[in-house]
Amino acid sequence: MALNVAIDVNRYSDFCRGEASAQRVLRTAARIAVPFVVLAELRAGFLRGARAARNEAGLITFLQSPRVSVLFPDEATMHVYASLHTELRRAGTPIPTNDLWIAALVIQHDLVLFSRDQHFDLVPRLARV
Repeated sequence: MALNVAIDVNRYSDFCRGEASAQRVLRTAARIAVPFVVLAELRAGFLRGARAARNEAGLITFLQSPRVSVLFPDEATMHVYASLHTELRRAGTPIPTNDLWIAALVIQHDLVLFSRDQHFDLVPRLARV
């Protein structure tokens, strides 16, 4: 069964480096969503590196796939974000703000998160690959 995944920065980087598990998940995914925060983090990283133009060109090619879309927040996302933020703070397990946006979008759109970041394990209702 093909997954609908949302990709995090570290797994996009793994995919670009040819890491086998990242290649397998992304090549078989029915849909790949790129949260706006991930796109911003990738581009910020590109600008810090020596291969900014090549990395940006590769990203543009990736984004042009008909299976890939960029996720942006809307009013519903704000409510999911606020709920998660409150729940994680009350539990004493807050996560970085950018990752909270990613989690909110993944939950809102009923996706599976493809990330190596273990702090996402703290987020209730968040499906992971």
